[in-house]
Amino acid sequence: MKSTGSAAPFCVAAIFILISGANGLAQFGGPPPGPPPHVTGKAGAPVDLTGYWVSLVTEDWRYRMATPPKGDYASVPLNQEGKKVADSWDLAKDESAGGQCKAYGAAGLMRLPGRLHITWQDDETLKLETDAGTETRVFSFTTPKGQPGDWQGVSTASWDRPVSTMGFSFGLGSDSALTGGSLKAITTKMKPGYLRKNGVPYGADTTLTEYYDRFDIPNGESLLVITSEIVDPLYLARPFWTSTHFKKQNDASGWNPSSCSAK
Repeated sequence: MKSTGSAAPFCVAAIFILISGANGLAQFGGPPPGPPPHVTGKAGAPVDLTGYWVSLVTEDWRYRMATPPKGDYASVPLNQEGKKVADSWDLAKDESAGGQCKAYGAAGLMRLPGRLHITWQDDETLKLETDAGTETRVFSFTTPKGQPGDWQGVSTASWDRPVSTMGFSFGLGSDSALTGGSLKAITTKMKPGYLRKNGVPYGADTTLTEYYDRFDIPNGESLLVITSEIVDPLYLARPFWTSTHFKKQNDASGWNPSSCSAK
């Protein structure tokens, strides 16, 4: 069968595209390398969160620095069942029943004013201690080590790193060259407790997702911002978001462990 001759221009065009693509990749440093090895825990930390941190109450002052009155749950998206429980809160009953720590569970603890002490318990476990309530949270990068059914529940951790939105790096290196990152912690299996000391509830099926970000500012200070999302199918009509701020301390000054208080 006689060739029509149309294949030759097509082949020339294809070769031209391949050559142009190769030249372009060479110009921009070649194709991006594969993803870096998966490193977790202390060895893979993109940011240092260890040390002592003191809370900066930059929002919700009247809910955090004092116990608000019963029925004051503004900004918390409670459903009808949640409002019913909050409206029935009884401080004296909590105290007599040994419920002083209901506001010190994982879903409410970071909003209480006080100090944090963050250290590495081991290479795959970050430990966070609070002087408010003398509570301890552990963030596990491998097998979770928390205790189901206690105030702090079970927390799994990972490093949340910035990623190129284009999916490639234009010869500037792989996405791993982008610096910084957050600690992402997902906490479940908590004992039911309070989001606020005045009886605003969360249930046993609550999921708490947190991002811990460090910001080093020009005056030499460092800030820790904890952004949290609380999802509770029992008491919340929709997710509840908060942003809580801390400032880095040089040492343990002011560290004052205290017991839980219902007031």
